[in-house]
Amino acid sequence: MGELKALKNRYEPWRELRSEMEDLETLFGLSQDEKDESQSKEIEAALKNMKGRYEKQNILELMSGEVDKNGCFLTVHSGAGGTEACDWSQMLYRMYLRWAERRGFTLTEVDRLEAEGGIKSATVKIEGDYAYGYLKGESGVHRLVRISPFDANARRHTSFASVYLFPVLDDTIEVDIRPEDLRVDTYRSGGAGGQHVNKTDSAVRFTHLPTGIVVACQSERSQTMNRAIGMSMLRARLYEYYRLEKEKDNEKFAQEKKDISWGNQIRSYVFQPYTMVKDYRTKAEAGNIQAVMDGDIDLFIEEYLRFAWNNAHV
Repeated sequence: MGELKALKNRYEPWRELRSEMEDLETLFGLSQDEKDESQSKEIEAALKNMKGRYEKQNILELMSGEVDKNGCFLTVHSGAGGTEACDWSQMLYRMYLRWAERRGFTLTEVDRLEAEGGIKSATVKIEGDYAYGYLKGESGVHRLVRISPFDANARRHTSFASVYLFPVLDDTIEVDIRPEDLRVDTYRSGGAGGQHVNKTDSAVRFTHLPTGIVVACQSERSQTMNRAIGMSMLRARLYEYYRLEKEKDNEKFAQEKKDISWGNQIRSYVFQPYTMVKDYRTKAEAGNIQAVMDGDIDLFIEEYLRFAWNNAHV
């Protein structure tokens, strides 16, 4: 039933658009025959509305991967830049949360490591249709240029943070994890969470020994629940790892092993001396940086999806 609903959600909007376009063509033909221009504004408004809906539906057609329709785990890590980078990581993390909230997606923070000025790292689970498909192109290093609020001399600083995306997997996708390949560590959660969290070893860290992949979860009061979420994250990470290995594209996965610093960025966010956000892959640009930081990143997401689709079908 879930699969049928998903297919209907993809099909019905196209059917409606086609029907409305046929009606509009008929109305336009009548107005031309009768030389009646009174309908022109109505026709133009309807056409503009349909064009917007067409563009929205067309973006969905660019997401045909096995897990594009799924939710995702999004992780932000601070990089070169000290306190500046931790503040930048928090700003970037907030940007993605605001984007997801705008779409009505469900957000669950899985892990968070606080640091002076912001966050050292944080992971959130984003649940909603095509969350992974939309956000998969955000993986990479993000660069910030601004006058530092932490510098008494008001000098310009450059900071870096990295973003990693992994799909939430359903039961139809198998990922083999052998118990002997896992090391499991438990520890006390940090930060807010109440007396129970602070007095019990409820947080869980999984290390997959063959690949070196590490995931941690401390969002829940129960160690059992944290184990379940942690295993879900590990399955997602391993799925992505093996997928890239199968495609012989390990350089892409190795971004996680690269320095989070100059030369590896996919996008720059410049606050001073001018305001601009620029994606180096698609060349997409936006001047309203405050809107971008408030979650208005659809331009970059959609341009990347077109870019990736065109490259895959050259």
